[in-house]
Amino acid sequence: MTTLNNKAFVVIAEFQVKPGKLAAFLEAARDDAKHSVADEPGCRQFDVICPEGSDDTVVFYEVYDSRAAFDAHLETPHLGRFREAFPPLIVEERPVRFSARQYP
Repeated sequence: MTTLNNKAFVVIAEFQVKPGKLAAFLEAARDDAKHSVADEPGCRQFDVICPEGSDDTVVFYEVYDSRAAFDAHLETPHLGRFREAFPPLIVEERPVRFSARQYP
């Protein structure tokens, strides 16, 4: 029986969005997430999450094959579009957290 190495590089980014700007922020985030999963072989998952009870917070939960796959993501056109779009829409970008997923 062989065991697969399912460890992955996880990125958690969090943004506080300005009042009235959530729809525009989510539109830009969806573009980045959709193209990350579709166009990047090393991107396994890219969830855009709005936590309950936090009307102004958006969290990205991104799963990559490796740190190198995430570094490649940093050079993509869709991330460039998101980086241009989001600054006027947010109050703050909270510190990005990096993790090694252990399961699944």
